[in-house]
Amino acid sequence: MAAPSHESPANPYAAAGVDTAAGDLAVELMKAAVRRTHGPEVQGGVGGFAGLFDARALRDYTHPLLATSTDGVGTKVAIAQAIDKHDTVGQDLVGMVVDDIIVVGAKPLFMTDYIACGKVVPERIAAIVAGIAEGCAQTGTALIGGETAEHPGLLGPADYDIAGAATGVVEAGRVLGADRVRAGDVVLALASSGLHSNGYSLVRHIVAGRGIRYGDVAPDLGEHGTTWGEALLEPTRLYTSPLLRMIDRLGDGTHSLSHVTGGGIAANLARVLPRGTWVDLDRSTWSPPPVFRVLAEAGDLSLEDTEGTWNLGIGFLAVVDPAAAGAAMAELAADGIAAWQVGEVHAGTPGDEGYEQGAKGVDGGAVRLVGAYGGHSPAVAGTDGAK
Repeated sequence: MAAPSHESPANPYAAAGVDTAAGDLAVELMKAAVRRTHGPEVQGGVGGFAGLFDARALRDYTHPLLATSTDGVGTKVAIAQAIDKHDTVGQDLVGMVVDDIIVVGAKPLFMTDYIACGKVVPERIAAIVAGIAEGCAQTGTALIGGETAEHPGLLGPADYDIAGAATGVVEAGRVLGADRVRAGDVVLALASSGLHSNGYSLVRHIVAGRGIRYGDVAPDLGEHGTTWGEALLEPTRLYTSPLLRMIDRLGDGTHSLSHVTGGGIAANLARVLPRGTWVDLDRSTWSPPPVFRVLAEAGDLSLEDTEGTWNLGIGFLAVVDPAAAGAAMAELAADGIAAWQVGEVHAGTPGDEGYEQGAKGVDGGAVRLVGAYGGHSPAVAGTDGAK
């Protein structure tokens, strides 16, 4: 047997499957997009071990509270990988993370991202980060740091997952939540752009079960020539900036907000209502967009079967003072977001069954959906929430 060699390869890490040069190139490709999200509060630029944000930006607050959130995009990234289109999932990530912060009324300050992949392809990483940066720019969030980790042997060469965390600030006396909600408050629904980033395991299960390929044309889901993959990658609508403007205009008229993500419409609203209140959400006030109807039919499901999984056309809910509802819808319409009244808050304990009582450890209000879905889709049409 030959004696073991003591000579080291020129780059043993590369031999193990990690390409640090590709990682460096990815950083160079993303730098310009990231810098566009930086204001004067960001110190140190791109590439440091830690991002720096000048906290003097909080001096105008009497009692600033920091709000933080972290999340990912889930299995939606599998569709991006299947059709090799990576420039939209970054916006999805911002929507999932930053739009959770606005729920308490906080203004986002900064965000960091994390990308784990089987192989660093610089152009692919740059496309993902460009999407994150674009979402950050739309929400007024500085993208001040991140990490790209190469995990050969754990993830396939084309596989990746993304996650992020963000921090915002809100005046202590302006925190939105269940304690502000009163009987008689109006519940407004804000239209989604589609599936957003929840329920994609069910989507992929339906698509696979029907033998659909993501490259197949989907005539019922978009413009002529739109494929299933392209339609299902429709990016998450970003609500932060429009909601901040709405909150500012309404003064104390905004009482609580709910981001409709995992768990569906009823459960997420129940989290931001006080115990001892209930709401019936009227399905007849809107029509779920075609993507939900087509998928439900393909999966032999009713729309009601999917209410705990998909947003069905409602991306956010706002509980507002009834006197402020018209102004709220007008403000959102000015930002291109259709909003309409979907319910009203009542005091007491509902006598019927079928209510979601709080969710995710929150002992909140009771919510259910009632009636049959309407045959029309919401549209931005002035202050009356016309559909």
